[in-house]
Amino acid sequence: MDKPSSSSNTLATLAYASYLLSTFLPFVWFAGLIIAYYNRSSAEGILVSHYQFIIRTFWISLLFLMIGALLSYVMIGFLIIALTIIWMVVRCVKGLLALNKNQPIENPTSWLFG
Repeated sequence: MDKPSSSSNTLATLAYASYLLSTFLPFVWFAGLIIAYYNRSSAEGILVSHYQFIIRTFWISLLFLMIGALLSYVMIGFLIIALTIIWMVVRCVKGLLALNKNQPIENPTSWLFG
């Protein structure tokens, strides 16, 4: 696989890190999405799959967080929100590990963990 430049690799790492940081500071979540969308068109090699994975992680998380928020009135929503946060953290850690090994995400369109 092509080895990404260190600046491109750093931007993808920042996108993952912003998602992880968003578990404590929710507004940081959007920074990762902006980084991924902005750099997706110029990405090469393994970074294409990582940016696609980052973007899908955002939209799937948003969907389930909204469902969890709506269902929080019947108490099951809190469980959905907690599971969504755990799911997002696992995806980000898996993405960071693959990025550090200069490996692409095998299935970036997967709803699970790639």
